[in-house]
Amino acid sequence: MLKSVLKLSWVSVFLLCVSCAPKRIEIPSYEGKPLREVLSEMKGISDIEAKFEIVFEKNDAEMRGDAALNISSSGDMSLRVYSLGFLAMQLTSENGNVKSTPHLDGSKTLILTRGIRDCLFWWDIEDFTVEEGSDYFLVENPVRRIWIDKQTFLPKRQNILFADGKELSIYYDNPAKEDNIWYQSKIKIAFAKYSVTLNVKNINFKAAQAGRISLRAPGLLQPS
Repeated sequence: MLKSVLKLSWVSVFLLCVSCAPKRIEIPSYEGKPLREVLSEMKGISDIEAKFEIVFEKNDAEMRGDAALNISSSGDMSLRVYSLGFLAMQLTSENGNVKSTPHLDGSKTLILTRGIRDCLFWWDIEDFTVEEGSDYFLVENPVRRIWIDKQTFLPKRQNILFADGKELSIYYDNPAKEDNIWYQSKIKIAFAKYSVTLNVKNINFKAAQAGRISLRAPGLLQPS
């Protein structure tokens, strides 16, 4: 009787461990696809709507909130950040005119405007060259460098360069899929003494022209 009870206990523990083990995400491979064609096709996306957890960090201090974002490829955007259910910050940008409540300093504003725009519309780069590494493509022009995974065509890292020598750095992680679209769900943007991390909960990509984005766009949509 005791042996039977022990055997059942071990079986229960084993099943519990299996059920709690993290599931491996099978990310599609697009190795060998033409990169320039992929980037050109992805430029058919004109607007992005997203909801995410946002973490502001400065030195050892941090502030968390939940954010709702509407942003276009032009950089026009509306960002609302809530804390404990209350509106804690609101930022809008239209034709380069940025307004925020409360007022934000230049570094924070840069992260939340140019940083968020370029981290999400990472494929929107002009007059670029491509350098091929062992497992990545380095896409760059005088003001941006983007490291793209050679197999998944998802971004790994990005640097935005400014005339004064400063750099805004973007780091990507945690591939996820929504409505058959693959994207990086964790993005960290760092500039000067600040960093902002976005943990995307859901995201919606909108095409400028119906039918322009292929259902097999490498790095963006999973092939059927």
